[in-house]
Amino acid sequence: MVSPLLAKASPTGREIVNVTPERAGWTHVGFRALRLAASESEAVETGERELCVVVLTGTVDVTIDGEIHSNLGTRNSVFDEVPPAAVYVPSGKVVHIRAVRAAEVALCSAPADARNRKVCVLESSKMKRSVRGRGTNTRYVCDILPHDDPAAAHLLVVEVMTPASHSSSYPPHKHDQETPPTETLLEETYYHRLNPPQGFAFQRVYTDDRSLDEACAVEDHDVVMVPRGYHPVVAPHGYDLYYLNVMAGPNRFWVFKNDPQHEWMIK
Repeated sequence: MVSPLLAKASPTGREIVNVTPERAGWTHVGFRALRLAASESEAVETGERELCVVVLTGTVDVTIDGEIHSNLGTRNSVFDEVPPAAVYVPSGKVVHIRAVRAAEVALCSAPADARNRKVCVLESSKMKRSVRGRGTNTRYVCDILPHDDPAAAHLLVVEVMTPASHSSSYPPHKHDQETPPTETLLEETYYHRLNPPQGFAFQRVYTDDRSLDEACAVEDHDVVMVPRGYHPVVAPHGYDLYYLNVMAGPNRFWVFKNDPQHEWMIK
């Protein structure tokens, strides 16, 4: 039986996966991934939500309010060691995305606020890249739209590459209580990619009292929804794991709490 937290990808067609707040049973995060052949296009209305367009692979032109942001994206694979191209789009806009060459595009969304926010191309060269963990807990992080970027109202976007045989989002941590500065409430999606693509990985989502305790076997392009609880990931031997995280909550501030049973390993 497929976990209710696992959104399986469509192996063919334009829409790879689509997680709406209604489908997830929560309030904030929306996530959609598209595959576009060369010259294909997609129009997206932001409505009352804000949007981050992430060019995962390929190259696209993005047109908003008549202004063309051309030739965004250089990667052939999400496993290329370069940051993605991305554009932040506020509410009330129509976004036209046209593939210059075959592309995979992520549409990450959250509720907007009342501020008059601006369209912003998120410069790849300015995205912070870092290394977290050590040993087989090492993973490589790129902050696309971090919580200290004032462009957005609620939306946070980050990508992580976890080498084969490594763990990630580990020790297990959670962010499901609005008790700053010790923890903040953020819903989250994980969009998984595997290299080679026939691989798989594992993600567990669980709470202290085990009222939620789901283990998901994820394959290429699958999404795991994290409404609450701890959510570690493990990449098996032979398969590198990439994931794109989208987070949003009542406040745009990321503070997490480690599972105290496993926190010993970082002390």
